Amino acid sequence: MAIQPVDLPMEAEDARRIKRGERKSEAQMLGKTKKRLSSPWATAAALVIAIAWTIPTFGLLVTSFRPRELINTSGWWTIFQNWGFTLENYGEALQSGNSQLNMAQAFVNSFAITIPVTVFAVSLAMLAAYAFAWIDFRGKNWLFVFVFALQIVPIQMAFVPVLQLFAQGTVFGIPVIQAFGSVGYAQVWIAHTMFGLPLMIYLLHNFVSEIPSEVIEAARVDGAGHGQIFFRLILPLTMPAIASVAIFQFLWVWNDLLVALIFADGNVAPITKLLAEMTGSRGQDWHLLTAGAFIAMIVPLIVFLSLQRYFVRGLLAGSTKG
Repeated sequence: MAIQPVDLPMEAEDARRIKRGERKSEAQMLGKTKKRLSSPWATAAALVIAIAWTIPTFGLLVTSFRPRELINTSGWWTIFQNWGFTLENYGEALQSGNSQLNMAQAFVNSFAITIPVTVFAVSLAMLAAYAFAWIDFRGKNWLFVFVFALQIVPIQMAFVPVLQLFAQGTVFGIPVIQAFGSVGYAQVWIAHTMFGLPLMIYLLHNFVSEIPSEVIEAARVDGAGHGQIFFRLILPLTMPAIASVAIFQFLWVWNDLLVALIFADGNVAPITKLLAEMTGSRGQDWHLLTAGAFIAMIVPLIVFLSLQRYFVRGLLAGSTKG
């Protein structure tokens, strides 16, 4: 028996036409955007901006290898007329510092601050992002809006309340500072973690909420709880997002000076704090600052160049989805 063709309802056919029109318009807009961004003028402008941005950095690099006498008497662009290179600036910069620590010890302190803060912040932000995305609880939307709004609050406004909490030795009644007091990094760990959580929760929530709900529902039907869903589904699926946000946090904490000036004192100061003190009382030792700047720059430069694809993916996700 022959099967008679079934005519689609008029509404379904109109919906298909609308979808095809939307896809066509999106493809046309995407093509125009690619053509505009890949034009010769855009490429030339990008090259000019890149060169203008790189020249000062290149001059700083050349200066860091020049002797102090040549730095004080000639510019870096005269290296072929006033030839001379040395590694004394780097050796002296590594040994320079104050009575409590030198640049080499501060370099280690930067690792001791940045790595734990990145682990703490990413872990807490990932848990919060999963809760906001897939756990229903009362006031969830208002709480997420509150967390999102914390991004516009300057961290300078939180310095006095946070310092008062640290002076008491407790955080929300928990003796955290007393427990970690012997380590010496507890204050800067907690401060960096708190200041970085709002943005990290927002970015990770954008990734976690994009996971198809069918996957989560299928796991729940099979009897999986929130712990199993989080560790067996959410973490593997969002690993690129976690890597991108971790890189963002690592670079921000490593290059931070403001929080370090307030919360990292004495022998736990990071390298950025010593760089601010390296020029001397009257600015006479700024030749050491050129070498010290590249010592501090090498780690974030390696991290960014090796993992920049994850970094860019995280920024695009945070800017395209609300």
